[in-house]
Amino acid sequence: MDIFGDTSIQSILFFVLYGITGVVPLIAAFYLLLRRANAIAPGVTPPVSLRRWTASFFVVSSLAHVWWLLFYIFSRDLNSISYLVLSMLDCVLLFTTFAGTLLALLQDRRRNVWLALVSIIPFVALVGADMVFPSSLLEQIASAYLILLVLAFTGYMVVAIRQYGQWLNDNYADLENKKVWLCQTIALVCMLLFILYALAVDIVFLWLIHIIELVIVGLLLWRVETLPLLELPTQSQTQQPTAKSVTIDLAYIEQLLKERCVTPQLFLQHDLTLEQLAQTIGTNRYYLSQYFSRQSITYNTYINNLRINYFINRYEDTVAAQQPVGVQQLAQESGFRSYSTFSRAFTQRTGQSVTAWMRDTVG
Repeated sequence: MDIFGDTSIQSILFFVLYGITGVVPLIAAFYLLLRRANAIAPGVTPPVSLRRWTASFFVVSSLAHVWWLLFYIFSRDLNSISYLVLSMLDCVLLFTTFAGTLLALLQDRRRNVWLALVSIIPFVALVGADMVFPSSLLEQIASAYLILLVLAFTGYMVVAIRQYGQWLNDNYADLENKKVWLCQTIALVCMLLFILYALAVDIVFLWLIHIIELVIVGLLLWRVETLPLLELPTQSQTQQPTAKSVTIDLAYIEQLLKERCVTPQLFLQHDLTLEQLAQTIGTNRYYLSQYFSRQSITYNTYINNLRINYFINRYEDTVAAQQPVGVQQLAQESGFRSYSTFSRAFTQRTGQSVTAWMRDTVG
């Protein structure tokens, strides 16, 4: 398919789209690198490493548009060495920077990108061998290896995201804008679609690819701006006590929680972390974490249950006093930042939706 030889309106519009998908990532990259303030969510301070990795991915994406445009203007020979070189640059740079971006979204621990760099070396070697000894078999092996590499990375990310989600539940009371499932899922699916870019034989598919690219830019830009920088525990905080001091007095910790968290209603505080709660009640992070683990609950569940109980008591008191009830306002007063989070927590706690519970209570 020679889209350059086609002067139809459809092809002209495609090249307009091609230009847009080349310029928009570059603008987004300059924004992330040069603007210190957060325009989308002014109150949020995102991780610096995430901004840099995302900006690098945007720059590579924009440059890829430039060098492929130059290739199709001056060469268009799919059997040339220049085609192999550009294909290799595409795969190596896009895969590495995109992997770095996705890993930077996960803040439960530091994950190095060196493994992604090492894993791409066999692909580079295969492409290099194909330049010296042209062979369709080498091209097929290189393509198959790249696909397997992306699938392996996808599998790794699924496991890593589950670990990250558990870490959030174990350490944070408020999870608004901290989870990354939607962004990760869409981004990984789009990564697989980009691998098929070289196989595009229809302009409709090319349109789809470039539209998806704009979606990725918008999605990642939103995610970078709204994801808050989370604290990583220091080595002293994560280090487990020695075997001689492992005994945990569950009753004592429960008493501390009742006296210093439940009674003073500390659970109503937004963004209360496990570390902050441990310091407030006079214990350490490890003992408190073990307490929740032995209760078969997470820290997030513990705080949400206290908030739901507070909401139920406030609601019943308001109804008994025959005062107007603002459910969303009561949810906020109970410590929830958003009604959707409150609604999910309420259903998990009571087994009923908020509406059904209110109907049964009033009835």
